[in-house]
Amino acid sequence: MKNRLLYRLFFILFMITGGMGHTQVLEKQMVHSGGTPVSRPMSNAINDILIVENDVWIATGEGLLRTGDNGTSWISYTHVDGLGKDGVSALAERNDTLWVATAYDTTMLLDTYPMGGGLAFTADQGESWHWMDQPKDSENETAYTPMTTNRQNLTYDIALTDSAIWIASFLGGLRKSTDAGKTWEVVTVDGYPFNPQGPYTHQVFSVIYDEQALWVGTAGGIHKSTDHGKNWVTYNHQNQPETISGNFVVAIGHQKTEERNIIWASTIEAVDTTEFDAVSKTEDGGLTWSIVLEGVFAHNFAFDSLHSAVYVATDQGLYKSMDFGDTWAFFPPFVDAETGEGIYTLDILSVGVGLDGTFWAGSRDGLARSLDNGATWKIFRAFQSPGQNGTPRTYAYPNPFSPLQHNQIGENGYVRFQYKLLHAVQVTVRIYDFGMNLVKTVVEDKVRHSPGDYAEVWDGRNEIGDSVANGVYFYQIVLTGEEPLWGKVMVVN
Repeated sequence: MKNRLLYRLFFILFMITGGMGHTQVLEKQMVHSGGTPVSRPMSNAINDILIVENDVWIATGEGLLRTGDNGTSWISYTHVDGLGKDGVSALAERNDTLWVATAYDTTMLLDTYPMGGGLAFTADQGESWHWMDQPKDSENETAYTPMTTNRQNLTYDIALTDSAIWIASFLGGLRKSTDAGKTWEVVTVDGYPFNPQGPYTHQVFSVIYDEQALWVGTAGGIHKSTDHGKNWVTYNHQNQPETISGNFVVAIGHQKTEERNIIWASTIEAVDTTEFDAVSKTEDGGLTWSIVLEGVFAHNFAFDSLHSAVYVATDQGLYKSMDFGDTWAFFPPFVDAETGEGIYTLDILSVGVGLDGTFWAGSRDGLARSLDNGATWKIFRAFQSPGQNGTPRTYAYPNPFSPLQHNQIGENGYVRFQYKLLHAVQVTVRIYDFGMNLVKTVVEDKVRHSPGDYAEVWDGRNEIGDSVANGVYFYQIVLTGEEPLWGKVMVVN
């Protein structure tokens, strides 16, 4: 959910509010479930990754995932299990209690708006969940301009202290609860009464607690409090000699080693033309800032405490620094070492590093895991298994397929041909036009060593590398010892 278009549309176009609307007492519901075992993710949109000892929690576009064995088995949690609707937008854990925020989309008057799906927490590793509606205000609130709706009031980040939970909820602002979500208090970082349509500092996207201070990222800069939100200091692009790159602060991370204590922030251009996209960092509590990775939109940070490494998930891929940002390495696109399955996007949304060095990266096109510091990868993706309950043994997706929009890496887009194997075979995939003229041989005599679900990809180009014309194309999957499988895909640019 954290991407350039989304934030800039929110910032420039959606300051029209959803409702004007004293923070209410929220009714909480508890559901005992334990989750549902699944074989793969429910969605390919991986919004956040949180690692707590041996448990890896994955926030997806269709709910929450957990694995305790590095992906050998999975448990899913959705609204049926006590979470809110649809996708998970934020995760946080402290003292064995996990908090989850959810969000969904709704259409009103032909426009689509993001909606807060509420918050849930578990103190028993997902065996039971306490859910509450998205915090909002009473229409009778007079001390400030109330937010009375879930529309554009969704939680992008959560910070936990020993005494409170803090949420960053865009037009819902910055809010805290000291009674496990029964009641909520709206907090402003500039001292002015809260107004969803007011100062940019009231639109909040990120919040962390570094055990000494709260750090909050808004559309108007970075804000720090060392007294649990009573007083704030603001750092923005305009008020310091050594300043942050931009005032739109969509993510904040904290890296602590024996030698250093660093705050990292994704600081994006807001309204001042002198601002620019980059990562800003401070090692002196915000007094001065330095700029790295200029030109990138960072979505998330992760830190390897054993090796003092920082990982940054960005719209241009995944970066790693072993020297606190002086130099950077760039990870190539992720490919499964066994199946050849790839992640067909450079837009990496989330990243996590386990205590054992296991490395996870999430994108809009699936989840990747490495046990050897990125040398090899295992890819986890959501898909409908073909050949079940009388369905065909192959299908194409997305379909229709636009090479200019779908699964893009560089200048190419990709369509997948999903198919099921009943035994080990050699695979050949060919593309034909409507007149059954050969357009492209995608793979030839590719060895698949075991039965299961596989996919091959096509970039929408012919044998000489030209983009094909719009229209319907047929693909043939030739399997040794079997009748060929056929499917079709519509190409639309």
